[in-house]
Amino acid sequence: MDKKLFELGLTKRKATLGAEYVEKNLAAADDFTRPFQEAMTAWCWGFGWGDETIDPKTRSMMNLAMIGALGKMHEFEVHCNGAVTNGVSVEEIRAIIHVIGIYCGVPQSLECFRAARKVLNERGLLDG
Repeated sequence: MDKKLFELGLTKRKATLGAEYVEKNLAAADDFTRPFQEAMTAWCWGFGWGDETIDPKTRSMMNLAMIGALGKMHEFEVHCNGAVTNGVSVEEIRAIIHVIGIYCGVPQSLECFRAARKVLNERGLLDG
């Protein structure tokens, strides 16, 4: 593993998802899952998020669209939280989910709305 990419990835991952969340995930890794956690941190966060060509807000918006389209709702929640951290507004999250509905179907957009509502309520960003 490239130590430099891992360190960059760790910084990027913590900046988006929060240090507490990242440290909890790394601490929970065992001999079976640790190599994946380290590789994912280096590759996804170091190589991917470390490329400054796309700013973090845009990258978060792209991630929400792709993860929502894939129907990976736990990851959608994680990245919805990170998207808010990276400056994505409630209105932008709504618009992303509309696109998911258009291209992936209404049932998938409803799942995304449920997941986003949970995150946005937890963060106090929705009324009621």
